[in-house]
Amino acid sequence: MKRTPLAVLNLLHERTRLLVAIAGVAFAVLLIFMNLGFQGALLKTTVTFYDQIQADIFLTSPQSLEISTTKEFPRTRLYQAAGVAGVERVMPLYLESLLWRNPETRLSRAMFVFGVNPQDPVFAMPELQTAAARTILVQPDTVLIDRLSRADFGPQTVGLETEASRRRVIIGGQYTLGSGFAADGTLIMSDQNFVRFFTPRSFDQINLGLIQTSEGANVPAIAATLRQQLPADVQVMTRRDIIQNDLLYWLENTAIGFIFTLGVIVSFIVGTVIVYQILYTDIRDHLKEYATLKAMGYSGRYLFVVVLQEALILAVTGYIPGFIAAFGLYQLTFQATNLPIEMTLNRLILVFILTVIMCSLSGLISVRRAVTADPAEVF
Repeated sequence: MKRTPLAVLNLLHERTRLLVAIAGVAFAVLLIFMNLGFQGALLKTTVTFYDQIQADIFLTSPQSLEISTTKEFPRTRLYQAAGVAGVERVMPLYLESLLWRNPETRLSRAMFVFGVNPQDPVFAMPELQTAAARTILVQPDTVLIDRLSRADFGPQTVGLETEASRRRVIIGGQYTLGSGFAADGTLIMSDQNFVRFFTPRSFDQINLGLIQTSEGANVPAIAATLRQQLPADVQVMTRRDIIQNDLLYWLENTAIGFIFTLGVIVSFIVGTVIVYQILYTDIRDHLKEYATLKAMGYSGRYLFVVVLQEALILAVTGYIPGFIAAFGLYQLTFQATNLPIEMTLNRLILVFILTVIMCSLSGLISVRRAVTADPAEVF
């Protein structure tokens, strides 16, 4: 005997209500996707920078919070680290922000700056591995600019001359790194130029100490040795340590990380409430029918399954348009901001599971009215 698809028929009975329910679920799904997308972009930009740094161990000031808020410490600590067995090369890295003037609008925006010794292989980007790049960096007041910097900084044409912190500057070349939440654009200049732009900074105060170890060396053991031998005014971290430190900082200690996490929670609650209202209204309107089924001998479990089926149908039908809308917004966001916001398989699965839980929870709350309905009282 063929069973009547009661859950489907209940939802189709009021098609306008069904469309509203699907739109509500889709909206909640879209919000969850966007918050997770921005959170993922935040984490990816943090990791991307370290992926391009050719170092196994990092020296930082204990007062540093993360890469964009590093504090200075003595360069001599880097020289001390060079004497430890297993250390192959040490390289200083200077970090600061300056005001870059858009030559077209004449407006200035903060841009993040990396100061390097042109002879040090600090970055892994192919554009910086050439003799031409090193030649450009040694020229006075000349910088390399990230081609993924925001358009608000103006033209990035090689040879263009503008101002940075009220000093003449020339774009000598480009590289590809990518911006993030801490900076809308980045520059690379030589350590000599860095000192000129950020007077009274000196070569003796650096922001990051980069340590490359010998091939096959035990990096954790070398890091442990450095922690024992170096003074307390410097902090030793492996690549994994410093990435984890920055990720935790953005997720737990900043308003941005909190907002994205809260956004996912609020979106989940909004979707739960929307689906609950739809299902509760449907049960109320069909209460006599549910009571009749109970009078005919159908158990409360059967009614529970019917409402849960409705919730799952809403989850699937609402997830699909929510995903499509989110995918389109991901593309628009990337084009507008260059943030690495992308749709991943893990995120697809996670949001689908959250959607099913959201709708199922609504069904569990709303089904009580149908299960406890007394046919004698209803009629």
